[in-house]
Amino acid sequence: MNKLDNLVAQAKDILRTNDLGGYTVPTKGLYPFQWNWDAGVTALGWLYVDELRAWTEFEKLFEGQWENGMVPHIVFHQESDDYFPGPDQWKVEGNPPTTSISQPPLLATMVRIIYEQSKDKELAQAKLDALMPKLIRYHEWWYRERDPETTGLVSSYHPWESGMDNSPAWDDVLHRVPQVNRPYQRRDLNHVDSKQRPLKEQYDRYIYLVDFFRENDFDYQKIYQNCPFHTQDISLNAVLQRGTIDLIHLNTLASVAADMTSLEASVAKAEEVFPSLWDAERHLFLNRDQALEKAIPVSTSGGFMPLYSYSATPEQAALMAAEIKEWLVLGPSGLASTSPLESTFDAKRYWRGPSWLHINWMIVDGLKHYGHEDVAEQLRQASRAIIEQSGYFEYFDPITGEGCGGKDFSWTAAIALHWLL
Repeated sequence: MNKLDNLVAQAKDILRTNDLGGYTVPTKGLYPFQWNWDAGVTALGWLYVDELRAWTEFEKLFEGQWENGMVPHIVFHQESDDYFPGPDQWKVEGNPPTTSISQPPLLATMVRIIYEQSKDKELAQAKLDALMPKLIRYHEWWYRERDPETTGLVSSYHPWESGMDNSPAWDDVLHRVPQVNRPYQRRDLNHVDSKQRPLKEQYDRYIYLVDFFRENDFDYQKIYQNCPFHTQDISLNAVLQRGTIDLIHLNTLASVAADMTSLEASVAKAEEVFPSLWDAERHLFLNRDQALEKAIPVSTSGGFMPLYSYSATPEQAALMAAEIKEWLVLGPSGLASTSPLESTFDAKRYWRGPSWLHINWMIVDGLKHYGHEDVAEQLRQASRAIIEQSGYFEYFDPITGEGCGGKDFSWTAAIALHWLL
């Protein structure tokens, strides 16, 4: 078996190993449940193993959808003591139980890719028709409950909701969140070196927010008005924008079309607002601190995500492509999650520096859309090299290519199957 065949076989084995009967855990031990945006990415990988199983990943996730349309960031299909905070901490009533926050809504885009690339067209049509009402409710939830004033940008209330948990972009906002004063026991440090994970002072605030949501009865109006962590995350908004555009397209392919007028208006409104987050000196987009009503001056990979949503002007895209090329000089092993020039850059600590394959893939998709094939290929080759060097880790040191975080990671294997192998 040659190197390529071996990488493909390893990636498929990881998906099978992490399959717990219709849903895929990110990795055994560290993350023993089904995560929202992980599921979307992982479904792409299943397309190359078992087409029906790819659709099942979505179906299992939507078992946790709330009546208001939200798809939570974790669905607790079965019990496990390996993760904190578990369902006993979130206290969301449901079968299955879930968390009370969401994650970047990649699902519609992943459904579109799988639908278009599926071989069993009859199966794909049936699955699309069944998923469409659920996807529409999910996107309507984002605009209704996370942008109640129709600003064009949705809000997020927890660093975990961004998917970029301990990004330096959240430091100042998170510092305004009180530290929880009750004892608790983290489980992540039983599986991963503490130098690669968020700090205790950050976790204290993460858990305070979990309690805050529960104490406010998960009421979106109370949370919108009073949550001490309130951001408009450029990456999450870009994922939502791309997802809604893809959902509108999927509606034209569904057997029964729905009225998408409201979602079309939301896309148009977001397009008007995105330019306000552009930073002409940093050559990327910035997150917004909603409480202070100002941009957060930290350069992260999320700032390039409007490439993925096709929300940048050609001039902005060219500047971002050049900026990405400079980042790759400083960190050649994939795109750093935080600029290597930021004082807060930490090459191995979760979202404070490491490179993540699914982010690399999304940004390459955007670069190719804008015609920057050279930078796109450079980033693709860098991503392929770290897989060959280190295998399927959760994330990677962008300078050395060393694998970090969880091993045998599902979405890393999935993106490799879809994009690199």
